[in-house]
Amino acid sequence: NQLHSNTNYCIPQEWIDVKLRWNPEDYAGITSIRVPSDSIWIPDIVLYDNADGRFEGTSTKTVVKYDGTIAWTPPANYKSSCTIDVTFFPFDLQNCSMKFGSWTYDGSQVDIILEDYDVDKRDFFDNGEWEIVTATGSKGNRTDGCCWYPFVTYSFIIRRLPLFYTLFLIIPCIGLSFLTVLVFYLPSNEGEKISLCTSVLVSLTVFLLVIEEIIPSSSKVIPLIGEYLVFTMIFVTLSIVITVFAINIHHRSSSTHNAMAPWVRKIFLHKLPKLLCMRSHVDRYFAQKEETGNVNGSASSRNTLEAALDSIRYITRHVMKENEVREVVEDWKFIAQVLDRMFLWTFLLVSIIGSLLLFIPVIHKWASIIVPTHIGSTN
Repeated sequence: NQLHSNTNYCIPQEWIDVKLRWNPEDYAGITSIRVPSDSIWIPDIVLYDNADGRFEGTSTKTVVKYDGTIAWTPPANYKSSCTIDVTFFPFDLQNCSMKFGSWTYDGSQVDIILEDYDVDKRDFFDNGEWEIVTATGSKGNRTDGCCWYPFVTYSFIIRRLPLFYTLFLIIPCIGLSFLTVLVFYLPSNEGEKISLCTSVLVSLTVFLLVIEEIIPSSSKVIPLIGEYLVFTMIFVTLSIVITVFAINIHHRSSSTHNAMAPWVRKIFLHKLPKLLCMRSHVDRYFAQKEETGNVNGSASSRNTLEAALDSIRYITRHVMKENEVREVVEDWKFIAQVLDRMFLWTFLLVSIIGSLLLFIPVIHKWASIIVPTHIGSTN
């Protein structure tokens, strides 16, 4: 969980060496000279928390003035690391600091004076992934026994630019989670329901592996986008289980399963269809049965022959038996439709709530930290 950064920067240093003073009138009016830094004494100011173990900068010339003032601006490539918090990835802010101080001298020998507490951000180049929000400097002292050691700390609040990750990571993940909802909109007799769920699950696994490659591995903090992906994968897995169960119900019949339980008929054929704004399958069946009963009654009243009545009774019993078998099949199919409609609305609601829970903390942090910071820097 470390962020490694390379900083190419020149830190201006200035001090006074009384041994390097002269009178310009004695030397043809020369007020300043340039001397190699390895030919005179220079302070050993190093980056304490460096990441590569290199403490020295580039050896360049110093500007020595006649009054003993020495100015030295050595360019150096500083490699530092800082602990990062990826909770709100890719909308995260990171606070990285660079601590400079003398390596061998204490405060009585070399004191560090910070001239400006605000770092000029115009000296930094634009980066495609990070943006510097604030950059400040501060001076501190570290006491060790009898001696004190001054140091200067530069703190950088950097913000990750989220456009790339939003377009190619977050939006596809949210789209896949809502695509899972459409599984319950497909008819139960379609075999593509399982194929769609499996494809979404594989896609989410790929996205999770991509995030694992981007974000440093840490068990202390889990990013919200990672939690959202795991939540969506559980979501898709449940949809596969429910889809298998719904397909099984869709293909049930009186010859393969026992009679439907009364509570199942009461809940799934009477109550739930009304709550889900579905036309009741039982109401349609009773309407058709009443119309058929009138026709049979009028036909039996016209037939007076006993043989004809027996034939009609046989045919009626046969037709009624076929109707009962067909009605049982239609009842199970209608229950499968009710299950699909119920889980369609349930999963849609869960997807919306899950997406809001992902973005509300990010929006709150964005509004409370980043926006005031930019407004303050503008003013």
